[in-house]
Formats: sequence, structure tokens, C-alpha cells
Amino acid sequence: MDLQEYFSLVFSDYTLRTITLGTAILGAVTGMLGSFAVLRKQSLLGDAISHAALPGIAIAFLITGAKDSNTLLLGALVSGLIGTFWIRSIVKKTHLKSDTALGLILSLFFGFGMLLLTFIQKQPNANQAGLDKYLFGQAATLVESDVWMMATVTALCLFVLLLFWKEFKILLFDADYTKTLGFNTKFIDVLITTFIVLAIVLGLQTVGVVLMSAMLLAPAAAARQWTNSLSKMVFLAAIFGAFSGVFGTAISASQTNLSTGPVIVLVASVFVVFSFVFSPSRGLLFKQIRFIKNRRDLELHKTLAFMHHIAETHDNISHPHAIKLLNNFQGFTRKTLQKLVEKNYVTLDGNMWSLTEIGFTTAANLYTKQATEDE
Repeated sequence: MDLQEYFSLVFSDYTLRTITLGTAILGAVTGMLGSFAVLRKQSLLGDAISHAALPGIAIAFLITGAKDSNTLLLGALVSGLIGTFWIRSIVKKTHLKSDTALGLILSLFFGFGMLLLTFIQKQPNANQAGLDKYLFGQAATLVESDVWMMATVTALCLFVLLLFWKEFKILLFDADYTKTLGFNTKFIDVLITTFIVLAIVLGLQTVGVVLMSAMLLAPAAAARQWTNSLSKMVFLAAIFGAFSGVFGTAISASQTNLSTGPVIVLVASVFVVFSFVFSPSRGLLFKQIRFIKNRRDLELHKTLAFMHHIAETHDNISHPHAIKLLNNFQGFTRKTLQKLVEKNYVTLDGNMWSLTEIGFTTAANLYTKQATEDE
């Protein structure tokens, strides 16, 4: 199946439609919530939560003996929330930094989860087969009820974001000021963290424990390059996440032996790389263009200022000695001189040059500006 055939079947084929909708919704909600994690400099939080959810999946299976996805994800949610609040407690009650606490909880919970999975796999009954899909994800297992659950959580998340938008925004950029306004910062912080945990847990079935943090961070990191506005960033992150889910699913379905989760993450990474390079304000390409332009402007100003100096100190600026001074000037290039001519700062006749009235005024202003800055 090629991409064109995939998009022609996506509206009629139940399996393709379900997986595509599920991954698109997942990408949108993780992109929205990932924006807050990125701006709060909690990029490792997604990795820690996703790994912390693994023991909850294993324990839920041991208690129920069934592989019901809702039950397993509920266990993952409880485990993820416990891990998150342990991280908060470690940071608050010890002298350890947040990155240390995140690393400790990640390794502790993931190690415990792998131990439980190993124990489960060695049990005599065969019902445990397929639990390992939560490590790397298996989007093909999504059913319509899973998509409805994702849509419900996304709608609830959007409702809460709109309801507490002002509080989230103030807390994000100035927590101390939020306290002075009388807001309950602890409640707001716990609320947004809970929804981040919920979004991560929803994605475990599709992307898996190992790669889930990328789904949380990649769309937000890409969106951050395009805007300084929080609302625009959240919107763009949702768009990038949704498109990553759709195109990742399409590429995976059109090729054989390609897992959907890793492909979605790779597509999201393409959005990140594209944003890092081509973003007008922060992109590496436009930064380099601005650097080259600024360097050329500096060369132009240096040459113009030197001409002004010669014009001030020599009665005949067309004298061979004056021309020789200019030609020996390190900042002088033919291209720079031609640029000065194009701007009507200088007139050039062979080797004879002279400053125009506009050029002389501009050069004098450069000296005035420099003197003001020095003072």
C-alpha cells in the first residue's frame, strides 16, 4: 500500500480510520500539554512519568489477571501519579535538584516494572502474552473505545486549559507573583501535572513507555521556535503533534515491518529539525542570514566612517595618497564600495571617489552615535 492508497482508504477502512484518529488525537493532546512541560523546564518529566507507569500496568494485570486496556491504563495512571508526587516530595524535602529526582524515580520505577514483567512472563498461564507492547507501543491494537476515551480526555483537557488559562499562564512565567494575587499555586501545579500524566498514560498503548516522552516534547519544542506567544505555541504544538500522528501512521501503514510508534516519533523529529533550521525568528538558517547581513553592514559602516575620516583630514580626497590610504584600509572591499555607491553614499569615477552629501551626513551620524555610546 502506498501513501495515496492509504489516504483513499482511511475514511472507509475501520482499522486505518481508528488508528489514524487515535494517533492524531494523542499527538494533539500531548503537544498541548507538552508546551507547559517545555516552558517549565521539566522536559525529563515525561520520560520519568512514562517509565513510572510501567509498574502500574504490571500490578493491574497481576490483580485482575486480564489484559483489559482500560484497567491496565488505570494502573499506569495511579503509578504515574505516585511517581510524579514522589518527585515533587524529593525536590521539596531534600537538597536534591529536580533532574536528580527525575532520574531516581525513572530508574527505580522502570527497574521495578521490568522485574514485574519478567515475573509475569514466567507464569504458567498464557494470558500475559502481549504485555510487552506497552514498552514500545502497538498502535494496531487501538479500538474505537480507545479513541473515544482519548477524545474525551482531550476535550476535558481543553476545557480545563480554557477555564484556568489565566492561572496557568501566570504560574508558568511568575510563580511568586501568582501567590501574591491569591491563587492556589499548589492546586494549579498539581492540576496541570495530573493532566500531563494522563496524556502520557493514554499514549503508552500507541507509542510505548520508551518513546512516550518524545511525543510530549517534540511537538512543543518545534512550536517554540515559531512564536513567543503561549496560546500560539500551544495551538502549533497540537497541530504538529496531530500531523505527526497522521503522517507517522500513514508511513507505517504504507510500508511493511515498520512499527507505528517509532515512525510517529521520527516524523515529530522531522518537524523539530525543520523548525530549528527554518524558523524565521530562531531558525539556524535565518540566524546565519542575519549574521552575514550584520557583518556586511559593519563592513559598510567601517568603510564609510574611514572615508569620512579621510574627507575630514585631506583637502583633496582624490589625491593618490588619499586613494592609497583607502585601498590599504583593511575593511575596504570592492563589493562594499559598490554597495556604498548603490546607497548613494559615494560616487565613483574610476579610482576617483567622493562622499555625497547623504554619505557625509550618514558618516557623521555614525561618529555621533559612537561618541554617545562611549559616554
